[in-house]
Amino acid sequence: MSNSGPGGDEGSNASNGGVQSVDRALTILTLLAKRGELGVTEIAKGLGVHKSTAFRLVATLERHDIVSQTEDRGKYRLGVGVLRLAGATRVRLDLVQESRPVTLELAARVGETVNVVVLSGQEALYLDQVAGPSALQMHMWAGQRVPLHATSNGKVLLAFATPGTPARLLHDPLARFTDRTVGTVAELEAELEVVRAQGYAVAVDELEQGLTAVSAPVFGIDGHVVASVSASGPSFRIPAGRLAEVADAVQAAADGISRRLGWHGVPSEPMPNRVPAVTS
Repeated sequence: MSNSGPGGDEGSNASNGGVQSVDRALTILTLLAKRGELGVTEIAKGLGVHKSTAFRLVATLERHDIVSQTEDRGKYRLGVGVLRLAGATRVRLDLVQESRPVTLELAARVGETVNVVVLSGQEALYLDQVAGPSALQMHMWAGQRVPLHATSNGKVLLAFATPGTPARLLHDPLARFTDRTVGTVAELEAELEVVRAQGYAVAVDELEQGLTAVSAPVFGIDGHVVASVSASGPSFRIPAGRLAEVADAVQAAADGISRRLGWHGVPSEPMPNRVPAVTS
């Protein structure tokens, strides 16, 4: 009698095998972190597996630059891929740490929820959130991923990314969440031109009905966009007549975070009596 159907053991065994491989790979990294350099025989002994199994594991890690062979090619050590991963983690931790004083001030100033968001694959990832005094029933965005094209944060990250990024990440038709969500990449590109020109993005009822958000770019020490900071709240609390005020506050906060990260470019100049473009 076969156990390969729903509820059988074949899929479970495959899953357990995958988990075991991950566990062994992580153990290899721990061993190398402690010992510096190890040969395949030593790794196999540390794992309690056959030498051929240890070799397959380190070969896979080597293909991803997580481990590398020493010059005599007899031993393995941690590779540059680990440094890249650690660097990415450090950058995000630094971003949250350096932005928090500014986002606390922004949330108090505008009274709304403030978020710090980064580009993660084909989505926007919310890293940190601060609630303003008006956010009585706050939606917890931190840790969530949302579509780039339907949010002000996503549009900022796309607008100030390297040329061609929107076309590379997004494809028609774009998912629509409300009747105001942009539906094509061409329409989005036109909006991004406006975002680049004015230095911020606005989204009204695009991801959710009744939600308005204003975002501005955060630049790193090299002048490249590293994040977006936004203020968002119910559309009735951020009506069209209040958008200019919120946009100025968000841009000032974004400039402040950028300077804390080491960027010394020219800060955005507030434009009195401007009317922000409302994308739809």
